[in-house]
Amino acid sequence: MIPDWTQVALGLALGYVLGAIPFGLILTRFAGLGDVRAIGSGNIGATNVLRTGRKGLAAATLLGDALKGTAAVLVAGRLGGQEAALAAGLGAFLGHLFPVWLGFKGGKGVATFIGVLLGLFPLGVLVFAVVWLGLAALLRYSSASALAASAATPVALWAFGQPHLAVLFCILALLLWWKHAPNIRRLAAGTEGRIGQKG
Repeated sequence: MIPDWTQVALGLALGYVLGAIPFGLILTRFAGLGDVRAIGSGNIGATNVLRTGRKGLAAATLLGDALKGTAAVLVAGRLGGQEAALAAGLGAFLGHLFPVWLGFKGGKGVATFIGVLLGLFPLGVLVFAVVWLGLAALLRYSSASALAASAATPVALWAFGQPHLAVLFCILALLLWWKHAPNIRRLAAGTEGRIGQKG
């Protein structure tokens, strides 16, 4: 079946607009904490928001960054079908990583990756969670756990008979790994912070 490229383009645009909402920046500013990009890693994601000491804000950021991906694919799928939903998932992820109103400097994408997966194939979230939790318990590295879980996701989707989703999440995983390049270098050097580590 030939996709309707108008619907695909609209899905991509819708996804990008939703994905580019910087929940970490918005929530910390509303809380009177200033610009979250001025602290820690300078990232707008939940991990850096947690460095403000406000666990509730970090949790809200994680939820917002995930659900904007879910919302994008569900709305686009309802309006334009499966191809539009896939395009919206890609758009939401790109919007989070490269938001135009923040000079294309966004987050690393883990929460939005999960949110898009939840909207397109909820069972895939279970696979992601099992891999992440297992490695996090074993290695105590959040970044390594997320990288492994993202790599396992397209393999699982292919095994579940979802080749189109597998291709999409292969692209998202590659982008996620690229955004985690500093973490990968620290992991290789043995300097990456562990879960629960102070300082």
